[in-house]
Amino acid sequence: MALERTFAIIKPNAVRNGHVGEIFSAIEREGFTIHGLRMVQLNKELIKGFYIDHIHKGFYGELEAFMLEGPVILMVLEGENVIARWREIMGATNPTQAEFGTLRRKYGEDVTKNAVHGSDAPATAEREVHYFFSAFDLV
Repeated sequence: MALERTFAIIKPNAVRNGHVGEIFSAIEREGFTIHGLRMVQLNKELIKGFYIDHIHKGFYGELEAFMLEGPVILMVLEGENVIARWREIMGATNPTQAEFGTLRRKYGEDVTKNAVHGSDAPATAEREVHYFFSAFDLV
């Protein structure tokens, strides 16, 4: 298998609740390499651009408010089949439906405050990585 990259976010609730170390440990246990890493406080403009496909959906306002609550950690992960594998480690979007042991089941609060994000496909990963990281930022 070829190496691929994906984009990931540790969301405000997971940062605030002190779960960053556990999430980094899960990344390392899986053998992923972190090629981009940044802690930021997002603003409305960045959130709107990132979640452009969700702007006109009923849940967007709640999502935007949540992502403004505190800092997030943005990452570019690399590994074999990393997109699918990271999504498996994260678990279902709704933490109550996620399998036991997944990050969202352990650290998520609800469908919006679900602790982590990961790209869902190669094209999405490409867009999301380059939305937050330049080639200069990636090792």
